[in-house]
Amino acid sequence: MTGVLSRTAFRAIVAFLVFQVVGVLVFGIDAFFQTEVIGLSNGLIFALVALGYTLVYGIIELINFAHGDVFMLGSMAAFLLIGPIFDLTGDTPVLLKIGVILLVLGVVMLGTAALNVSIERIAYKPLRNAPKLAPLISAIGVSFVLQNVALLLAGPGNKSIDNIFGTYNVLSGLGINGVTINIQQLFVAVVTVPLLLILSWFVSKTRQGKAMRATAMDPDTAGLMGVNVDRTIAITFLIAGALAGAAGVVQILYNNTTVWTLGFRFGLNSFTAAVLGGIGNLQGAVLGAIVLGFINAFSDRYFSANWTNAIVFGVLIAILVFRPTGLLGQQLADRA
Repeated sequence: MTGVLSRTAFRAIVAFLVFQVVGVLVFGIDAFFQTEVIGLSNGLIFALVALGYTLVYGIIELINFAHGDVFMLGSMAAFLLIGPIFDLTGDTPVLLKIGVILLVLGVVMLGTAALNVSIERIAYKPLRNAPKLAPLISAIGVSFVLQNVALLLAGPGNKSIDNIFGTYNVLSGLGINGVTINIQQLFVAVVTVPLLLILSWFVSKTRQGKAMRATAMDPDTAGLMGVNVDRTIAITFLIAGALAGAAGVVQILYNNTTVWTLGFRFGLNSFTAAVLGGIGNLQGAVLGAIVLGFINAFSDRYFSANWTNAIVFGVLIAILVFRPTGLLGQQLADRA
């Protein structure tokens, strides 16, 4: 296993270095790295949502199509808190901005975590022993319900907030003016990267994380060994919902806008990222999300935004044809 992982890591590093060299030669150093910054920012947001898909699938083998709409509701809740309720603007004092953002992040993560657990208990748990198509249809139904909840809360049309970070280039102090890293992009990394590291530590090192891994491998045997399977599934949905809420807050502070259809677009991209990296693999979900972020950014800039979805799914089809388990996935036996 160590050798396989080493070869995979080596190939990934080589591919990344080749990509850097070719990209600089073709697009120019400033344009190339600027596009990479945008792609990495989008990819980190995709990663938070993709992890929710891959966590739930890894535990109960359910493609939770409502997960993208949980993310969307998190974004809507952040809009209501940041805009109409706290009325944050670019002129708000810095310390007050930080305090409100942390408060909004905590409130939204708690709300979406509770919502996700409620969805599991109401819509999925009663169907746990039903044919696999039943919970899948239930997930689609929940998705439509959440979209209509968003319409009731905020109404149709795009909802926008003020750009509270401004347009300051973080790199300008270093004398780098060809590439821009603004505060929004830095904020994405500051929030997302620690959450990804904490999740990785939680799953690999804690007792509950071991219970999640045991349940993912064989829930019946895990139950016989003393693992509370129902509680483990609930905690999985709790974590997935909290990550979706964090992604919703990050998304609106990065793009300054949200809409009730956002869950479908982001959810589809994030699910694609999870499949691309290897559904059920946490590291694969992050890698797939970053790759997908790069593909989106380069397609939008050098081809056309109208072609981006076609290019994304073309790459996905190619990956699945030549490596059906995804970039980092491994073939697992069917539990059924």
